[in-house]
Amino acid sequence: MVEALRALAANVAADWRALTTEGVQFAYRDEPLLAAGALLGLALVMLAYRLLRGVRPRRDAVAVPSMLRLRPSRMAWVRHAPLALAGLGVPLALLALADPYTSLSSSSVSYPGRRIALMIDASDSMTSWFTAETLNTRSATEPAFFTTVAAAQRFVELRRAGKYRDLMALIEFGDRAYVITPFTSDYDNLLLSISLIGDPVEFSMFPDPGTVIASAIDQSIEIFKAFQFLEASGNLMVIFTDGEDTTSIVNGRSLDDILKSAVDNKIPLYFVRTNYGKAFGEGIPDERWQAAVEKTGGRYYIARDEASLLGAVRDIDQAAVGAIQTTQYTSRQPRFAVLAMAAAGCWLLAAALRLSLPVFASFP
Repeated sequence: MVEALRALAANVAADWRALTTEGVQFAYRDEPLLAAGALLGLALVMLAYRLLRGVRPRRDAVAVPSMLRLRPSRMAWVRHAPLALAGLGVPLALLALADPYTSLSSSSVSYPGRRIALMIDASDSMTSWFTAETLNTRSATEPAFFTTVAAAQRFVELRRAGKYRDLMALIEFGDRAYVITPFTSDYDNLLLSISLIGDPVEFSMFPDPGTVIASAIDQSIEIFKAFQFLEASGNLMVIFTDGEDTTSIVNGRSLDDILKSAVDNKIPLYFVRTNYGKAFGEGIPDERWQAAVEKTGGRYYIARDEASLLGAVRDIDQAAVGAIQTTQYTSRQPRFAVLAMAAAGCWLLAAALRLSLPVFASFP
């Protein structure tokens, strides 16, 4: 309840600030003028009626001696407060009737979540078998690629079920890296993209069968740059791969050079090495990758079975806490609500004062 009231107060304050800008426009300009003219005409008619009617003697009137003098109260002006409030509500209501709006507005919002670049290895080496009774739906033992796709889906589902509103991008890689889905807060769209690349036919048609992990990391950093997120806080990279890659130079750049942007901008890399039954260093350059990952402030996971893979997914979900700040743009934002609320508040307060306190209902 308190949070809802705070959110309402913040929205009202934002609307008031927006009304002070030069970008406020009015959708209806004639209607408020007609309404104001009607109100003014009605007031003149009532005044003329009172003047023409005159003052008629009443039989129940009480005569007061002329020598009786009443001392005016110092607080006599207070009795006009309800009338002043009611009068203040009229121009506010007329402005609300004009339907004010801002043609282009921006607002900075902050919410829990991270900007996450999610990378999935689709190279030929990912055809090695990986047994996972929970993650694999067709059979307990499937190629490691489909197990990692299911693990990536589990990670996104955990984020969706939590309190987070992440901005996530999906990257599939082999020899080269491809951006499948740019940064989006639509978890359903992201899950659909993951399921599409996880289709066996699509996997068989993937054009780059090699494994160049550095190309995926380089592409992730580039997409952070493209969205102007590179220097912002709240960035994160997650990669699912078997780690079977000894490539040290990509497009003339070393792995350390590629990771330098991540290190400088504090973008941690969480590396999930999914290779069934293989412990640390068993035919895979784990030591090299672990050293590179630790430079970024991330963590290196050895997922040698389903339990360790699910544990890595849960651990990354728990580690990916924080808040991100972004700017939202709206092409046309109505602003009449705050004026209508202010007019209604003036009238309700005037009625409450008039009916509840005697000082506002009697002659001072």
